[in-house]
Amino acid sequence: MTSLIPGAEPWSHVGDGPHGVLVIHGFTGNPGSMRGVAEACAAAGFHVEMPLLPGHGTTVDDMLPTRWADWAGAAEAAYQALAARAERVVVVGLSMGGALTLRIGADHPEVAGLVCINPATQPQAPEVVELIESTLASGTELFPSIGSDIADPNSTEAAYDATPLRALLSLVNDGLRPLADEYASMKVPLLLMNSPQDHVVDPAQAEFLATSYGGPLERITLERSYHVATQDYDKELIFEATVAFARRVTS
Repeated sequence: MTSLIPGAEPWSHVGDGPHGVLVIHGFTGNPGSMRGVAEACAAAGFHVEMPLLPGHGTTVDDMLPTRWADWAGAAEAAYQALAARAERVVVVGLSMGGALTLRIGADHPEVAGLVCINPATQPQAPEVVELIESTLASGTELFPSIGSDIADPNSTEAAYDATPLRALLSLVNDGLRPLADEYASMKVPLLLMNSPQDHVVDPAQAEFLATSYGGPLERITLERSYHVATQDYDKELIFEATVAFARRVTS
């Protein structure tokens, strides 16, 4: 078995209150990028589940065979584990973790609230999908890394050093394409936090979610941070806003 990247360990915490928070990391990342969020929620008394998504947290080779169904299945299993011991659950996700957060919210209208941080929310344009497909057809399986997009020079995300294209195609086609049609019918309260300077997920994806979402929506702009905002200059703002929102929607 491939050893874990230091800090990539999943985390399960039994809180001293009745409610829980599910915390989900992003594509090619690992729980290290979300540990601050998880620990802030635990310190506030919440039960916490923070899974390590299949294929993540080791080497990029382990991610090559994984697909959206694997990550969504792991997120669902973590949700079920948390719901078994928590009266109400809030789901928090970064990037692809934001897409998985929305997937759980669509599947479980009983969820108390959703927090999306620089989420991937919509399918790519046909020409982008065609480019990925033609690149794969030429024999190229990996693109350069999308990890560690952080403004703070003293912070680094322990993400993979490459992007697996077949897995990316599954995220776009199997995950985001069907999910985008469900936002309008969703009613779960949503806190959307996004960075205007995001070099991984176009900020237009946050706008797409905001304009199409059917439920109550709150927004916070992360002016000082790039994509991995949970490890960037606005991280304390994210931690505090997440805890305050979770308390509000579970009260």
